[in-house]
Amino acid sequence: MNVGLYFDLRNPEGWRRDWRSTYSDVLEHCHEVERLGGDSVWFSEHHGFDDGYLSQPLTLCAAVAACTTRVRLGTAVLLAPFRSGRDIAEQGAIIDLLSGGRLELGLGAGYRRSEFEAFGADFTRRFETTETTVTEIQRIWRDPFQLPRPQQTEPPLWLGYQGPKGAFRAGSLGVGLLSLDPSLTEPYERGRESAGRQAGARRRAGVINAYISDDPERDWPAVKKHLAYQVASYLEHAYQGTGRPVPALDPDRWRARGLGAGMNHFLLATPADAATQLTSHLKGMDVDTVFFWASIGGMPAEMVQRQIELVCTRLRPMLADALVATPSLDRPGAGRSAHDGDCP
Repeated sequence: MNVGLYFDLRNPEGWRRDWRSTYSDVLEHCHEVERLGGDSVWFSEHHGFDDGYLSQPLTLCAAVAACTTRVRLGTAVLLAPFRSGRDIAEQGAIIDLLSGGRLELGLGAGYRRSEFEAFGADFTRRFETTETTVTEIQRIWRDPFQLPRPQQTEPPLWLGYQGPKGAFRAGSLGVGLLSLDPSLTEPYERGRESAGRQAGARRRAGVINAYISDDPERDWPAVKKHLAYQVASYLEHAYQGTGRPVPALDPDRWRARGLGAGMNHFLLATPADAATQLTSHLKGMDVDTVFFWASIGGMPAEMVQRQIELVCTRLRPMLADALVATPSLDRPGAGRSAHDGDCP
């Protein structure tokens, strides 16, 4: 079981910091994840958010590659319809070379019409476009005459699909599924079987909506404010232009639900309690990697640092003891990194 941290670089007006510090600090946070034993760092993407949400995760991956030596570098997700498959494949190959074979490329179809309008992309064909991009990247990376070549034989590809049809498609394409929703296990397996994929060579990963604390009740008032902001922002942008009302926010109810799929579940727990609940939640899913928000809704640096410390030094060892890791041979290109002695 690999454990990572997830960054979106939100810098909301209510808690706004200097922009340069926002970006330079994330490099320090990623270095700290590595120093404290974390396995990976992951970066998200959106455009036109009023809090400056990260818009170019591959650029940030390249920067983090230069200041780390071991942690794997993931996108969760890069929005595939806004770029050509060749552009992604070539940028990914360079990042994989710069990092010594540490790229984990997660792609998604997107859901905000305004972003598609900004890029001149076809919203109605977003899933078709994303899957065509996957096959194009695979073709380019497998072609020995396409240079430069990635360091890994083929960097791991993931799809961030959250529904049964998408899970089936991820399985049939032979890529990992970036979702920890237990209900998607069956369609993902069916997709693999439909394409004659190797039994047991499945890969699952995803974000855990959680904040790890040594005193949950003390931290809840602060966490609650940032959580409410983050979910409200996602909902506002997701419902924009649909004519549907944005659902009411109830952070206390989300917390009461605990672990689960979707934004209406949230875990605030000590490392020991989180390890127990995660072990139960992930049972039977053959999960490769879990990653946690480093910052929820623009949290201050001291809260981010504490989250990183507790996830890496307290929770990660407990999960390693409780769960059996997916065999490394299930990851395409595993064992071929220049740093493979240090990588998970």
